Amino acid sequence: MPLQKISEFDTDYHNTIEGNDIKGMGVYVQGTDEKIGTVNDAVIDDQGAFRYLIVDIGFWIFGKKVLLPVGKSRIDSTANRVYVVGITREQAENLPEYQEHTTLDYDYEEKVRGGYRTPSVESSATLGSTVGRTTPSPDSYTYADDEDLYDVSAHEDQTFKLYQERLVANKQRRKSGEVAISKHVETETARVAVPVEKERVVIERVTSQDTGKVVSAEATDFGEGEVAHIDLYEEVADIHKEAFLREEVRVQKVVDKETVEAQETIRREELDVNTDGTRIENKTDRG
Repeated sequence: MPLQKISEFDTDYHNTIEGNDIKGMGVYVQGTDEKIGTVNDAVIDDQGAFRYLIVDIGFWIFGKKVLLPVGKSRIDSTANRVYVVGITREQAENLPEYQEHTTLDYDYEEKVRGGYRTPSVESSATLGSTVGRTTPSPDSYTYADDEDLYDVSAHEDQTFKLYQERLVANKQRRKSGEVAISKHVETETARVAVPVEKERVVIERVTSQDTGKVVSAEATDFGEGEVAHIDLYEEVADIHKEAFLREEVRVQKVVDKETVEAQETIRREELDVNTDGTRIENKTDRG
């Protein structure tokens, strides 16, 4: 029956059990306001059943921690208290001390159980007596053999907690994708037509209306070396490239909103009361 602390069995035990954390609760003598210590931790078996509370009984014995079987306790979560049932200071003094390195094996548990099996100081039995009881072997022992130590239902005035499941909706922000925006250069062949003009000389010989008429010797000017100069011009295409702004691209993020709905089956506990016809009274402090 391997035992371990509740935080080692379930690291998320706070959410599992809901309600107040048992760690730090004050421990009091049943029926009084006498505080004897504080709950330091809880010990459970491999099935998750509570078996012991680790209690620092510094108000009784300074610096000592002991294991308190759950059957000897009554937890009042409303008052944030744990009441010890039927334990005397003398028994606490004789209980084996619990330390962090203590091995919770059968032999150690038997020492603990032996301390709680000891009759109270009002009893005439001697300390450490187990009258009328045969201690079982380690192989055959079950916690049912010490019902008064481990069965919390054996006490009167018990507090029942009714639990209910509920859906908790949270949001987490996570990366859903990535958009990379860059530029690249594409090439193409562009064609352009530019009309140009060229000058050329056209020599036209025509028949004058005075052709054939006799002219005077004075009007006649025969000579050599007469040259006429005519400048010819032409247009040459001047084609070059220039860059210009074609368009502007703006990049921004927008948020699209939507509602995500989920449906789950949740449970809740209801109290069943079976009586033999005895009249009971139901009270509630809920408004």
